[in-house]
Amino acid sequence: MANVYSISDEEKTRILKNFIKYAPPGEFNEVFNDVRILLDNDALLKKNGAEAFALLNKEQFTPCKLDGQEHEVLITQYGDMKQNTFFDPSSKTTFQYDHLRKEASNIQPVSNVDQTAEKWRSALETALRDYIQAHYGNGVCTVYGTSTGSDITLTVCLEHHLFQPHNFWNGKWRSQWSVTFNPSRGSAEAKGLFKAQVHYYEDGNVQLVSHKEVKKELIVTDPTGTSKEFVKIIENEETSYQKALSENYTQMSDTTFKALRRQLPVTRTKIDWNKIAGYKIGQALKNDGV
Repeated sequence: MANVYSISDEEKTRILKNFIKYAPPGEFNEVFNDVRILLDNDALLKKNGAEAFALLNKEQFTPCKLDGQEHEVLITQYGDMKQNTFFDPSSKTTFQYDHLRKEASNIQPVSNVDQTAEKWRSALETALRDYIQAHYGNGVCTVYGTSTGSDITLTVCLEHHLFQPHNFWNGKWRSQWSVTFNPSRGSAEAKGLFKAQVHYYEDGNVQLVSHKEVKKELIVTDPTGTSKEFVKIIENEETSYQKALSENYTQMSDTTFKALRRQLPVTRTKIDWNKIAGYKIGQALKNDGV
């Protein structure tokens, strides 16, 4: 009798978290359903999967719609108040978030907002939404602001996705920016991180996962002027990176991918699989009764 290899619950949990962690954008439900079948243990999935679901949503900047609010808020580590509670700096509310159903509930107003940072945060949010409307259409941003003494820290999270499962591909763009400055010092260093992820799965399985970090000097004046300058930096750097990505993969398509395989079989003609019986191998298979 063959030996039966058993996997501990700890090992199952590790595998489960990795499957969830690397779920392609827009395909969480498919990955979750497959993991549920493989695990065949709903109690273990519920107990140990919650952490993986939360990490994925925060890492992917998952958009969330709050009742009564015009704009969505992003689920991020910067708004995480623990115990599945998140902060929306735009509406100045907190809410409970179900990481599996991706739904918000128990929305509550917040009174202790950082007023020192708020005018800077609000001005940047307004400028950034104009930029998103012009370049991303249905993109979503959340801007956080905090202050420590005379220093103000602004953190920008931006997300845009396009899911087209009927065309066998899904894609997501994320960018994150942060800057800490003293309004009286005139300039500060802004740090940015871009992430692009695309999954194409028609007759194959190909993923593009790319990221880039940048640093730029930000001129600090008043809230409105600083916000416009910040958004200009974001626009220039994102445009440059996206253009470079496009050019790089166009070149790869024309050179690298072509070098990996023949474009045509050795017969120098494409195979018509609907007429396979007309080929010698097809005829042989047919004669053998296969």
